[in-house]
Amino acid sequence: MVTYQYRCPGCGDVDVRRPMGDASARLPCPHCGTAARRVFTSPRTRLVAPGLVAALDTAGASAENPQVATRGPERPAPRLAHPLHARLPRP
Repeated sequence: MVTYQYRCPGCGDVDVRRPMGDASARLPCPHCGTAARRVFTSPRTRLVAPGLVAALDTAGASAENPQVATRGPERPAPRLAHPLHARLPRP
């Protein structure tokens, strides 16, 4: 089901849920019965997770102005499997 938005001259904006592709250009207002015309709006992107929005923004920004790395990543010291291995003699 998709939510379509219609604008009634008397009641204002009205949301109607219909199967996808089953929206007409005009619809009787569910409140007053006056002919309401369909309003085309952007998709409801407010339901997208904030992390995904940030990742998409970052990807879009790096496509136009890529950041250049000046040095490699810092490598942490290797972690030994067991703390007592650090006491073993080194060659």
